[in-house]
Amino acid sequence: MEKSLQQIVEIGEALSHPVRLKLLYLLAERERYVYELAKDLDLSRQVVNLHLKRLEKAGFVESDLRLEDDDMRAKKFFKLKEFEVSLSMEDLKKIFEKR
Repeated sequence: MEKSLQQIVEIGEALSHPVRLKLLYLLAERERYVYELAKDLDLSRQVVNLHLKRLEKAGFVESDLRLEDDDMRAKKFFKLKEFEVSLSMEDLKKIFEKR
């Protein structure tokens, strides 16, 4: 798959923070609710949500809003998508040599 410069930047930014890397690690185990992740990371839900949005925009995670039987509030669950990260000289040539 040919990557655009913007896609490469988004992937790089998504992977450039230790909290986001830890989120990927935790989501590799199983899907989780934001509150669980915030508790595991000892961070606020708002901060965790911001990191998850960055990962979702880059295509590493996906979210699902659902109602639980025991709790009628909507909860947003996140799960890891299948991904592989690679960047080759060929990718860079395709981006920068066509200008």
